[in-house]
Amino acid sequence: MIKNLLHICVLLLILSACKPKEKPESTTKITNKKTTINNTPKITNTALVILGTVQDAGSPQIGCKKDCCKDLFTNPDPSRKVVSLGVVDTKNKATFLFEATPDIATQVKTLKNSANFNAYEIPTGVFLTHAHIGHYAGLMYLGKEAMNASNTPVYAMPKMKTFLENNGPWSQLVANQNIEIKATENNKTIQLTSTLKVVPFTVPHRDEFSETVGYTIIGPNKSALFIPDIDKWNKWEQDIITEIAKVDYAFIDATFFDAAEINNRDISEIPHPFIVESMELFKELTFTEKSKINFIHFNHTNPALNIKSAKAKQIIKNGFNIAQINGVYNL
Repeated sequence: MIKNLLHICVLLLILSACKPKEKPESTTKITNKKTTINNTPKITNTALVILGTVQDAGSPQIGCKKDCCKDLFTNPDPSRKVVSLGVVDTKNKATFLFEATPDIATQVKTLKNSANFNAYEIPTGVFLTHAHIGHYAGLMYLGKEAMNASNTPVYAMPKMKTFLENNGPWSQLVANQNIEIKATENNKTIQLTSTLKVVPFTVPHRDEFSETVGYTIIGPNKSALFIPDIDKWNKWEQDIITEIAKVDYAFIDATFFDAAEINNRDISEIPHPFIVESMELFKELTFTEKSKINFIHFNHTNPALNIKSAKAKQIIKNGFNIAQINGVYNL
């Protein structure tokens, strides 16, 4: 009997050795779980959704050797998308994209998935602020090499319209009818749907190829101010505090926290209102007015990009907000 048991044990060992080993779980699967698409909120009314918060060149930024980029090259943060807003109008089954960024592929998918109706892959309309790379370069993905879209409405001011029509590769999008440029005018209201209006307005900025605009986005109940780029508040003919008082939300330029973070370039060549300057300007506002302000458009060097940083906590302590990807604001 003992001899038979030994034979059985030997046989089991042989069979065990021949059984193929299970493969370990792929690290690729673990990485893919980080995508923000899976966290897309569902919008059941008219609302604005944050699709990106980073300055034009993204984070990490090409050629960056600073600590703020070092780990991100090998371990990217999926929440770091170039600045963009989406608007969903559920009643009229329409979606609108503000800024065509280099991250447009994932951003339009997030916009589509955030709607509680079967939205098109390409938004009902695209609004551009100006001709700096992070704000219009994504249009190239509407061309025949990628989406090969058909007459996607692109809203642009006169100089921006002329720039797109007369310079390749953008002119090819027009010639191939991938996009249809809708001319806009300063301070002239655009009635998009029965419940949604947009008002473009010019702001001072480095206008090498086009004018620069901000937008007031007006829903059935609330409105939002969107100014991702401006030189300095005191250069604008309008008073920013007055403009904030007119809306329910204000998404404003926060490119740099202060001058100290830019130590390798002439800051006068890339003027923006520092966050510390804006907080000083707005320090006497009431709690309600401060809470309207959402800082957005962060340079890769900006410590406020890290919501857990001391600088980010300082912003929150002072009564202001930091725009976060997938944040939803009812309109």
